[in-house]
Amino acid sequence: MTSEADPRFLRSREAILNAARELLLEGGPAAVTHVQVAGRAGVGRATVYRHWPRAELLLVEAMATVPMPFLDKPTVPTRAWLRLELTAIARQLDLDDVRAVSTTLANSALWDQNMDARRAQFADILANRLAGALDDAQARGEITLTLTSRDAAAMAIGPIYYRSTIERAPTDPSLIEAAIAALGTWSTDQ
Repeated sequence: MTSEADPRFLRSREAILNAARELLLEGGPAAVTHVQVAGRAGVGRATVYRHWPRAELLLVEAMATVPMPFLDKPTVPTRAWLRLELTAIARQLDLDDVRAVSTTLANSALWDQNMDARRAQFADILANRLAGALDDAQARGEITLTLTSRDAAAMAIGPIYYRSTIERAPTDPSLIEAAIAALGTWSTDQ
């Protein structure tokens, strides 16, 4: 029997993932360490390392099973909601652990089909949510988009990701405002 088919292997893997999810929801990405996960799951640290040699990989897997809160519930006026959501994303990307997870996911996706599927899942969720909110805002007359809503979603999130991961600097409010303004022509009551 291979180790991956061994019921003990599967039980410990599930216990570790459950512990990582709980810690992620309770304390954010910084709480998902091998030591804390092992303690919560009731397994040894070596067992956690055997399943996930790097904490970022465990965090990516745990994040894949936790609901993504960003851009989830659009409100009106859309511009104010978008400012809050992009600021929340930027503050999360300011955290070293979140930055490590996002870059690990992007990098690993180049060579690992499973990681690429997770990357695509995260990207689709964010892009679809934001594109839908922008389409609705355009239908209400809040904005006239200068590009497709899907491209506008990439235009809004892209600078924040670039600033965080490539420049390794915090995103300031002026960059968020510039990204929002670049999406199209906003109505004056925004």
